[in-house]
Amino acid sequence: MKIRFNGSGILWPALLLFFLVIIPPVIFAQEGDFSDILDEVAQRLARREYSAALELFERLPEEEANKIEVRIVRASILNAAGRTNDARQIANAIIAVDAGNTEALMILADAAAIEGRERDRRTFLDRVIGIDPANVRALNDLGNINLGNQNIRSAAGYFDRALAADPNNGDALVGRAAVHRYNREPRNAEMLLNRAIGLYPAWAAPLQERARLYGGAGFYTDALEDLNHALRLEPDNYWILVDHGTVLMDMGFKQDALESFNRAIAIGPDIFMAYVYSAGIKDEFGDYEGAERDYITLARLRPDYYFAFEALGVIRMRNKEWALARDAFLDAYRQAPTEFSYAILASICWMRAGRATDPRTFLAQVLRTAPRDSLDYAMLRLFHDLSGEIDLSRRVESEINIYTKSRMLFYLASYFDITGSRTLAERYYLMVQELDAFASIEWRLNEMVLEERDLGIRRGQ
Repeated sequence: MKIRFNGSGILWPALLLFFLVIIPPVIFAQEGDFSDILDEVAQRLARREYSAALELFERLPEEEANKIEVRIVRASILNAAGRTNDARQIANAIIAVDAGNTEALMILADAAAIEGRERDRRTFLDRVIGIDPANVRALNDLGNINLGNQNIRSAAGYFDRALAADPNNGDALVGRAAVHRYNREPRNAEMLLNRAIGLYPAWAAPLQERARLYGGAGFYTDALEDLNHALRLEPDNYWILVDHGTVLMDMGFKQDALESFNRAIAIGPDIFMAYVYSAGIKDEFGDYEGAERDYITLARLRPDYYFAFEALGVIRMRNKEWALARDAFLDAYRQAPTEFSYAILASICWMRAGRATDPRTFLAQVLRTAPRDSLDYAMLRLFHDLSGEIDLSRRVESEINIYTKSRMLFYLASYFDITGSRTLAERYYLMVQELDAFASIEWRLNEMVLEERDLGIRRGQ
């Protein structure tokens, strides 16, 4: 048993939500063919062969198939298979004759969770708790909902109630440990997770949570060991693979991390998270085609994730695909309308794709929303009016904040490039590099220009 926290420690948590649909256990003490069919159902479920498991219910005698406990199991499998409407019909039919059936209410809660109807889900869970205050599964679900909403105190209360009802409940132990992790109480979290791992050695979830605990505290080797163990138990678990990749990244093993993210993507091609990491690694490694594909997928899966559009704009500027780059930055600006850098970059690409006056109507709209005393406003005005560059250049060169200054210098350099003052443009490109404000996308774009033109400071000389 690992003991990494012998006293108080600081844990910096990373908030990440994972929602699981758990089929409630139902024990049948039946003989003969009925028992054999149920055994086969269990085997199908262990392999996540939901359709095959559902087909087996057709072989049950009508009398057995109509039993409430059998219908509950069938509805649970329907939920797991994504057939929430069918699951809801069964649950509602049970509730119509037994309004206090908590298992049927849990079916409705699970269906709401799958469909993303969190308010309805909570309503059903509250009804379960009202009927059965010690219902451990409902308490755990409410604990996880509150944890996801960062209502840490409420989450702790639900998990504590679950543990009071069942001190060895694995989900409650893992959930309460997560609360301790968020509260920067690593020793308490570790104690609960060690207990859960001891009680359920074939279960990956406590190992994964302990890996987050260790990773957040900088114990990357221990975190990786737990994740390797978890993957041996569940080799096709998307979220364990994502955690595995992030720990490898923290350890500097980015190529190995990329393999984990690629495995996760193969398992969950419509899940967002792994693409974020894989795109970044490919971009860093110079695999711009691969990165572009991942960013396109990110933009499709999560249009509100404007960083994907930003990255697409940068890659397309590298490829001199000016119209496509413009469209990417315009998409980023629509999602983040206070980030005026996207509007300026879109205008730069717009001008490079056609005439200098092409973005004027767009810029007039943006100018209405920009603070008039800001450098952003002044730069937007320059690209709109195509005049005033001398006064603006003086203002930019006197700017104190190096990140703001480097951004504005790059925009000025681009403006002079587009309007035909190449020598002046290159002077400003070099000034951007001297500031070393490498955290901005403008600095990265600037480096691309310098590399293309064989300009700039030779690193290492």
